[in-house]
Amino acid sequence: MTAPETAPRVRTGALAPLNHPIFRAVWITSLATNFGGLIQSVGAAWMMSSIASAQMVALVQASITLPIMLLSLAAGALADTVDRRKIMLAAQTFMLLVSAGLSVMTYLGLITPWVLLGFTFLIGCGVAFNGPAWQASVGDMVPREDLAGAVTLNSMGFNLARSVGPAIGGMIVAAAGAAAAFAVNAASYIGLLVVLFRWRPDRPKQALPREGLLAAMVGGVRYAFLSPRVTAVLLRAVVFGVGASAVQALMPLVAREGGGGPLVFGLLLGAFGVGAVGGALFVGKLRARYETETIVRVAGLAFAVAAATIGYSPWVALTLPALMIAGAGWVLVLSTFNVTVQMSVPRWVVARALALYQMAAFGGMAGGSWLWGSLAQSQGLDTALGLSSGVLLLAVLIGLRVPLPSTANLNMDLLRRWTEPETQLAIEPRSGPVVVSIAYRIREEDIDDLLAVMDERRRVRRRDGARQWRLLRDLAEPDVWVEKYQTATWLDYVRHNQRITQADADISRRIYALHQGPDKPVVHRLIERTTAPLAANLHVDRHFGEPLTDPTRAS
Repeated sequence: MTAPETAPRVRTGALAPLNHPIFRAVWITSLATNFGGLIQSVGAAWMMSSIASAQMVALVQASITLPIMLLSLAAGALADTVDRRKIMLAAQTFMLLVSAGLSVMTYLGLITPWVLLGFTFLIGCGVAFNGPAWQASVGDMVPREDLAGAVTLNSMGFNLARSVGPAIGGMIVAAAGAAAAFAVNAASYIGLLVVLFRWRPDRPKQALPREGLLAAMVGGVRYAFLSPRVTAVLLRAVVFGVGASAVQALMPLVAREGGGGPLVFGLLLGAFGVGAVGGALFVGKLRARYETETIVRVAGLAFAVAAATIGYSPWVALTLPALMIAGAGWVLVLSTFNVTVQMSVPRWVVARALALYQMAAFGGMAGGSWLWGSLAQSQGLDTALGLSSGVLLLAVLIGLRVPLPSTANLNMDLLRRWTEPETQLAIEPRSGPVVVSIAYRIREEDIDDLLAVMDERRRVRRRDGARQWRLLRDLAEPDVWVEKYQTATWLDYVRHNQRITQADADISRRIYALHQGPDKPVVHRLIERTTAPLAANLHVDRHFGEPLTDPTRAS
């Protein structure tokens, strides 16, 4: 298959990313798996509504979203450190086998409510491992300028399946039973497995050893929570997920209380999907005309009104258009969150950032599904959906204090100007801790500017793996300011400096512009050594200094 670099780079219209052959092939086959997944969801939800309580019905969705909350970070760490294609192949194969097993168990009449939840939980585990790898791989399939469009197309594909798949699922369940719906889902994975097996992406050569799983997970969490752009999305996604989950989790009950069967349930899901497809078709034009925060606020408000309408509507004719509005709000909000995360982080950590976003959104949905199911059982369907509307309004109000950042002019590509320095003392990758200090001479009138830019420097240093960052002032020479930080090992020091982005380079330039010394700022690299008796057999402390001649190089 043609690699993204050689594919036609046409960007006119919402379907421009489909000009890249590998993305087109994966998108089309993913569409088939989306159909299969939604058909399976209809079968599972309807079967549960026939054999269990309202709370158990809501737990069907929770059993799929809960693994995403629990496993996504580990999946994201793997997707950032190993071959994403292999992860997707393993996840898709696992889901095929689980779906086939569920179909067989149902056909044999061995399904109980908890067995059904167990199988849907396992499918959710496959989704959890597949999601970060797939979403991060989009950037490997299309160039950066097509990334936002590709993310939107993924949302469009899922919701295109949502608009038709549930109705098909309802017909399959009505005609052949839930076992047939589960078998169709198992078959839907085959096409994507073939495409992934044939795809041979060009993976960049790894100059450094792969991070361990735990270290990669910790690094991903650290990066996200020291990146204001990402934390804003995570907070908003949790609250929105809690409120938005009610509509989908309680939809089987909406259909049943309205006197309908599986076909009506499929139509309700289809209406939601039609609205979502409409939202995906217009999201590109909306992004061109409005700020991302404006889109999210209006879409969230529309979803809140729609949720209340669905809860209190006595007619299916009113419920259907309300579900369309909810579907449009759903895709506009979540696709905007997704694009904001992808455009706010560099490629080395993108899968972990997306995993944390998934954990926030789907964790909110999992908790919300349980909450709204319990409320529907104890207080009634209308009360549950009315309260979920209030949570969605809260999500809109939070945007007044924590607005989404603009990523239009943000360049998170790696700077790639730093080279590992030579040292006079022999050093191994595992040697450490390594202490680094950089001395600047700053005029008195520039101190406020220095403190402001150093606050940003501190956040970026810690975000990229440094620890014990400090800013010191020399008492004997007050114009001398020393930036000091530590890394656990020399390998961590190298990683830290290779992670600086084009956007971060501006911080170095601003600090460099404030330096007034006759010479360039000098960096000292030191390695800590113990003072125990055995230290006599080791080298004594030593430091290395060199001029920092390039203001865009990390130190």
